[in-house]
Amino acid sequence: MARESFLLRTDPKVLAALRKWAEDELRSANGQIDYLLRDALRKAGRWPINSEDDGESTQSQ
Repeated sequence: MARESFLLRTDPKVLAALRKWAEDELRSANGQIDYLLRDALRKAGRWPINSEDDGESTQSQ
């Protein structure tokens, strides 16, 4: 899957909390952001249900 970079500006406290959450889930901060965005898109019905390449990690929760 091709990946595209972009800059995300956020509050330092949000970033610190995100990094801690990512560490708890054994993900990188970038991986955690990607996971959360995909999860939100699925829940909102804005992500294809039968996407062959969803790019999600195979780590279990």
